[in-house]
Formats: sequence, C-alpha cells, structure tokens
Amino acid sequence: MQFLIVAYDSREEGTYERRMAVRPLHLENMAKARAAGSVICAGGMLDEEGKLKGSTLVMELPDREAVDAYLETEPYVVHRVWEDIRVERFNTVILDERPLRK
Repeated sequence: MQFLIVAYDSREEGTYERRMAVRPLHLENMAKARAAGSVICAGGMLDEEGKLKGSTLVMELPDREAVDAYLETEPYVVHRVWEDIRVERFNTVILDERPLRK
C-alpha cells in the first residue's frame, strides 16, 4: 500500500533550529527506509521565504499500522519537529526516480 504523509512543523519557538539539528538523523532514517524500498519520494515544504516548514513523503508500506510504527521512530517526531501529521492512502501514477536536489 502507498501512503502520503504530510507533516507540518510545530509552531513552537525554536522548531526550525531543532529541525536543522535533527536533520542528519532524519536523512539517515530516510536513507534506511529508501534502501528497504519504503520511500517512493520525499521532500520539504517551504514557506514564502523558502524556509522549511514541513515535509511530505510517499511511502510503500504493508498497512497503516506500519506507517504508525515508522512515525514512532521518525526523528522529526521523536524530537518534536513535526506537530500536525496527516496520512492518506495514495496511488502513484507517474514516478521519476531521479533526485532533484539534496
């Protein structure tokens, strides 16, 4: 099953700095999930100034319980970066695996 995860950052003061401090752990976690075949695509959402304000992921996982298990260990969740997380079933129609940016 595919899932779209849309996660907005906390509006708490210091969240952006916490995000940037935790980002290496998040990217390491994403690399492991990608190696396991779970990540279809992922990226950051930007505010009007181009500053990260959240993330989106499209993941292939067996079921919603697997999504919840993934989120329990996601560094942005553990370190309180993401505040509002929405999960929807998804169906990827077009996929281009070339990374666009780092």
